[in-house]
Amino acid sequence: MTAHIVHYAPFILSVSTSYFLDRAKKDISMSKQSVTLIGAPMDCGKRRQGCLMGPDSLRTAGLERALSDLGHAVHDQGNITPDINTVADRAPLFALSETVGWTTALAAAAQNAMPHSLPVFMGGDHALSLGTVLGVARHAAQVQRPLFVLWLDAHTDFHTPDTTDSGNLHGTPVGYLTGRAGFDAFPVFEHAVPHDNIAMLGLRSVDAPERAALQDTDISYVDMRAIDEHGIVAPLTAFLEKVKAANGLLHVSLDVDFLDPSIAPAVGTTVPGGATVREAHLVMELLHDSGLMTSLDLVELNPFLDERGRTAQLMVDLTASALGRTVFDRPTLSFQ
Repeated sequence: MTAHIVHYAPFILSVSTSYFLDRAKKDISMSKQSVTLIGAPMDCGKRRQGCLMGPDSLRTAGLERALSDLGHAVHDQGNITPDINTVADRAPLFALSETVGWTTALAAAAQNAMPHSLPVFMGGDHALSLGTVLGVARHAAQVQRPLFVLWLDAHTDFHTPDTTDSGNLHGTPVGYLTGRAGFDAFPVFEHAVPHDNIAMLGLRSVDAPERAALQDTDISYVDMRAIDEHGIVAPLTAFLEKVKAANGLLHVSLDVDFLDPSIAPAVGTTVPGGATVREAHLVMELLHDSGLMTSLDLVELNPFLDERGRTAQLMVDLTASALGRTVFDRPTLSFQ
């Protein structure tokens, strides 16, 4: 895949030393957070089953303990269930009615958790984000702050129910949250996220229709070739500077397939050439340093495909990095 230089170059040019100088000047202890863990054992976004075991796998791998050990007040809300609805399933879409039920339930859970905590949504497949981002966007509108979304994924998930060939709705969340047409069966996304408030990192498997549609937007997308050539710090830092300048809320959606399958095999959509352990931890460490992340998805973990829990453990470790685990103490900004 060719690098999208037209979108990547502004990242490089806009990164200044101010971000790093700002970090160095601030000697602020890590702010302790109220964190809500919300399990979403949904397995309806695609046909390959197993993601319903994801939340319990993350629990078994010690997610709550890892965050508590960092000083955060962690509350595990347990698993939610999909709402009942009257939407009819229709071919070629897979499990449309169930996915709508999860969307409404997750939107309510997200909107309820945001005012008093940083919610971590434990999936579950990536159709989870149809609901989590909807709820977070509603909260952002209530508090009159712009919402930004960081999409860490091998795929763009920019399809709509009308454009997906597979019928798998886990490939549609970004289409939904940006207000694309075709989501009539879903709740109205009242506050669509502006294209230039979205950054995608780690892309390496993009369908031709998605690529064509994406290139007509202002979404910032960085594929793995661009990361190989220029590194991951510049684009991420530039995006975080935008969030900070706008006093925005930041929703982070971490798909297991953002990672290389050699280190994270527990995903049904493996794509070679993904982020390394250090690249992934660096992303999370920079998120923590920024103090900007206000909600987090952990998605597409399929324990049935794992090797002795190694992927679940890595996802726990990455979450801990995003919430302050470091090798040595460093000056950091407080969370928003």
